[in-house]
This record gives sequence, structure tokens and C-alpha cells, in this order.
Amino acid sequence: MTMKKTKVTKEKIVSLYMNYVLENGEKPKSVYLFAKLNDFTETEFYAFFGTIESVEKEIFKMFLEMTVELLHKDENYADYDMKSKMLSFYFTFFELLTANRSYVTMSLREHGNQLKNLIQLSSLRTSFKKYVAEIITDDYLIKQEKIQDFQKKAIQESAWIQLLLTLKFWLEDESPAFEKTDIYIEKSVKLSFELMNIAPIDSLIDFGKFIFKEKVQNK
Repeated sequence: MTMKKTKVTKEKIVSLYMNYVLENGEKPKSVYLFAKLNDFTETEFYAFFGTIESVEKEIFKMFLEMTVELLHKDENYADYDMKSKMLSFYFTFFELLTANRSYVTMSLREHGNQLKNLIQLSSLRTSFKKYVAEIITDDYLIKQEKIQDFQKKAIQESAWIQLLLTLKFWLEDESPAFEKTDIYIEKSVKLSFELMNIAPIDSLIDFGKFIFKEKVQNK
């Protein structure tokens, strides 16, 4: 009896792609070879993705979507203030990245300080900025509507830069259980919200001391 072929899904292609990269140390040379190796057709691949690069983009976007899904499973999450939601996002997001650290580091390893230019992070950027827009509260907004629109965009962009800086720190973190990244998250998120409240001095000094110790004294 002929075995029934497993249905090809977006999630299945992503899983196969990540396994390929981890096992071969590089991305597939072509859609044809990738599809042939995994016993599905190019047509089935193109039903979900237009290029190999679009799979890379989808992976980081999926990390964010899984993070938000996990957050909303906590019945208390909806009552969190913006700062608490952001902290919860960071810790959950980086837990997922850590569970997939081998793939993430391999995917990003060649780019060093150029994370902001990575094409594979473009979908993550769009989705993250949308998430930030959804959790912004009036506590951090000026009352004038015209200024609010500008301020919301500024908060989204600064939050994205902060996420990239945290990602870079995590990639370089060699501490057990990446505990220094946890400290970085706590201090940087605290500072960013105090900056929005225009009361940053103590946190700025505290965060500055931490960065100086990690990046200067430990060299």
C-alpha cells in the first residue's frame, strides 16, 4: 500500500528550512533543490513563499507571533501597564530565541553590527512596530493629537532600535543561561520608559555602569 504523502504547510516548510540550515551550515542553493530534498514540489513551496529569502523573514516574524500568542494566554496580561507588557514581551521573545539559538546565531552571524540592515528582520520589524503601537497608552503621550502621531512613530522606531541592541547583546552574551541578557533587558526597558517620563538620571547612570562593565572592563 502506498504511503499517503504528508501535507505541506507553511510551518512544515519553515521547520525543514531551519533543519537544513543547521545541518548544512548554509541556506539552500535553490527552491528546486530544497523541495526535491524534502519530497515536495516547487509549486507546493510557492503556495506559501515566493523565495528562499522570504522563508528567512517568516521565521523571525513567527518568533514574534508565537511570543504574542503566549503573552495573551496569561489572563493577567491584558491588565498589565505598557512597561510590564514590554518586559513580558522581551523575556518571552528571548526565551523563544534561546530555544532556537543555534539557528538564530547561524542566520545572523555574518552581519555583526549590521543587524539593522538585515533583510530577514524586515518582517519582524513591521510586526514588532505594530505590537508596540497596540500597547502604547495615554500615559506616555502628549495630549495634542498632531504631536501624538509623531510621538507614536518615534516610540515605535526607538523600541525597534532597542530590540536590535538587545538582540546584539544576546548574540554576544556568554553568561550562564544568558543571565546578563536578562539584566540588560530589565535595565534598558526601565530606562526607556523613564526617558519617556523625562525622569531618567538614576536609571541612565545604572544602565551606563552595566554597559561599561560588560563592554569595557571585561575586554
